[in-house]
This record gives sequence, C-alpha cells and structure tokens, in this order.
Amino acid sequence: MKLSVPKKIVLIGASTGGPGQIQKIIDSLPKLQDITIVIAQHMVDGFMDSFANRFQDIKHLSVSVVENNQSFENNNIYICQGETQLINENFSKKDTSLNSYNPNINILFNSFTSLAKDTKIICVILTGIGDDGVEACKNLSNNGALCITESKKSAIVDGMPSRARLLVPNIIVHDIDRIVQIISEFCE
Repeated sequence: MKLSVPKKIVLIGASTGGPGQIQKIIDSLPKLQDITIVIAQHMVDGFMDSFANRFQDIKHLSVSVVENNQSFENNNIYICQGETQLINENFSKKDTSLNSYNPNINILFNSFTSLAKDTKIICVILTGIGDDGVEACKNLSNNGALCITESKKSAIVDGMPSRARLLVPNIIVHDIDRIVQIISEFCE
C-alpha cells in the first residue's frame, strides 16, 4: 500500500523550554484539513501521555502519542517518543536507551526527507540544548522544505536554534509569536 501523504506537513522539534512554545502553537491552530503535524519534544517517556493530554480540551484537534506501527494519517497531531520514524504508511518506534535524545529529532525528521519534494513541509526547530534536529533540518531544506528556527531573543535555551541558524541553508529566523502565526496560516 502506498502512503497517502497529506498536502501539508508541519514538523516541530524542541527540547528544554519547548512544552510552553508548543502549547502556543497548538492553541493557535484551526481545524486541520489535509495537514498533519508531527512533534518531537525531548522528554522522558513516562511524561509523553500527560504532555499529549494537555491538548485534549481542544475539541477540533486530534492529538495522540505515537505507538509502534501506528498509521500516519491526515488531520492529526502526533507526539513522538523514542526513536520514531515514518516507514511507508506507519510510524516505527524503538526504545531510545542507546540514544542521547528522546525522541531523536534527527531520526524522525530525516524519515520525512523523501516527501519534501512532493509535499509542502515546514520544519521548525524550537528552543533547546544541543543540536538535535539540525542535521535533518538541513537535509529537509536541501530537498525543498521551508525551515524555520527561533530567534535568540525568544528561545528559552538557544542551543538548537543557534546551531540551526549557523548550519541550515536558507533557514528563516523568527520569534515564537511569528512562528505561531506562520504555522497557523499554513494550516488554514
């Protein structure tokens, strides 16, 4: 079976300081129509369900924590955990005890690179320590995705955004309020 890809995909990667920034983004979203949002927020597995539950009051959105072999479907928001990647039409999830990041943003985002030429993708790197997601963001940019990162001014921790600003060609830099607006408009 061939993957039924939505017309638009938003990929969001965040670490330290990210839950509040992601909350701002999700709170601004209209009802999703032919778009899917995939979130990689560094967090201990045991807290992923409570993180996803923060968004259950938004009745027009479907938010779930990714399970192994879960179908990639339109009009959903997926919160990833572990070593998650998209393979054909399903998510594949493995334990990340050998990786330094949970979830691993590079592994997740790189699994969407082959879709970037035929699908409108926005790849966003938000606040966080380290450089997770930067390599994959660069690969997505080189394949036609629009890549955005947080400005130093709005990033709670400027590690991941500063590395993205340095290493990702054509990356766009905005504060969180403008990123929220861009994503919301992209979803309309």
